Amino acid sequence: MSNKCSRREFLGRVGLSGIAAGFGVSNLFADNNPSKIDLDSGKVITNDKSKSAVLRSGRIFQPERELPIKCDTDVLVVGGGPAGVAAAIAARKLGVNVAIVERYGCFGGLFTGGLVLLLIGTFSKIDGKPVQIARGINGEMINRLTALGDCGVTEWKEGRDPNADPEAAKYILSEMIRESGAKVFLHSWGVDAIMDGDKVRGAVFESKSGRQAILAKVVVDASGDGDTFAAAGAEYTKYARHIGLVHRIGNVPGDKKFNTPIKGVKWLNMGGDEGDGLDVEVLTRMEMDYRKKIWDSVEKLKKTPGNENVFLLEVAPQLGVRTTRLLKGVTHMAYDTVIKPDVFKDVIGIASAGGKNLVYIPYGALLPKSVDNVIAAGRCISMDLKVAERCRLIPACFTTGMAAGTAAAIAVKDGCVPRNVNIEKLQKTLKENGAYLG
Repeated sequence: MSNKCSRREFLGRVGLSGIAAGFGVSNLFADNNPSKIDLDSGKVITNDKSKSAVLRSGRIFQPERELPIKCDTDVLVVGGGPAGVAAAIAARKLGVNVAIVERYGCFGGLFTGGLVLLLIGTFSKIDGKPVQIARGINGEMINRLTALGDCGVTEWKEGRDPNADPEAAKYILSEMIRESGAKVFLHSWGVDAIMDGDKVRGAVFESKSGRQAILAKVVVDASGDGDTFAAAGAEYTKYARHIGLVHRIGNVPGDKKFNTPIKGVKWLNMGGDEGDGLDVEVLTRMEMDYRKKIWDSVEKLKKTPGNENVFLLEVAPQLGVRTTRLLKGVTHMAYDTVIKPDVFKDVIGIASAGGKNLVYIPYGALLPKSVDNVIAAGRCISMDLKVAERCRLIPACFTTGMAAGTAAAIAVKDGCVPRNVNIEKLQKTLKENGAYLG
């Protein structure tokens, strides 16, 4: 059978024909329309301008104002990437109340929105044999993706790290969060920490509903950039690293899978230029330049024999920011130390990359030195850059997120600050919930 088809035909083959053909949302969800809500449609409203920023003598001032408290919870997770999802689910498993805020409209962070689909570090070689080291919530997600059939994840048995389909992963992660019972705020960007002395008592977030606050006993900073612990005054190191933009192409010739679960779809990474991932002007320039570069590269590819029908299927909606802030924590992970299995007594997970040296992650790397009630998770924990090349990978983020959420819940239930969590209890609970600690 010929592999040639139009973009519309291709989308139809992968199950998106209804959308490609132009069916409206009301048609797709006709049986699930919510009941009508009275929004005072058409009512004239005037907001209180006294709360707006003012310009005085060339300087801008933001008046003091009271922020509405959206909710008061036990554990607040800032960021809904792999680390944040794992933290929220892990905390809920222990029965505490959890709220999670995520700035985009889906869960998964760079894994899904950034199209970083490679689950490198799921397996590693131990004593010459492949061992799944990223288990627990990461393992549950992979199993559920596998259950979807060919559309969810590539073959991963016998020690092969799988690659996921982004839409399947968004769906599975959303369902896992929904089933956990966590309170969810999508389209919400955590912008500040709420402080009570040296203790974090919640976070401020921005959304289309304005600026609001969530109070919490413990906050997990899974923002990727350490936004919350930085706002709380925790010490960190800032780095400028390579920033890329991932894309997928469709209608790739041949009758095999190209590093994605869907035939004819190929995933293309981008190393990218070095840049400051905390500088909005840098991010803006890179986003625009990369989109042009990607488009031009696909057009060039289409002019090569055999690739005439290839098309640009998707460009990631999120830039691939690798490293920005790294916490200076209670324990700092130096590479020559973390590859030794007996150095840390508080190991909460293990990371690897492509079966290479194991990295043993201590709980102390998730804790700021002097700020309480906040736990870091994901690619912003306390480590050097060489360690970050392993611990920023998706499975490792699930691992540290699961540990952070578990520790946060234990701290709440035992009435202590996170730095005083009983390590043996933490490790025992992680193992009971499927984590691999060696």
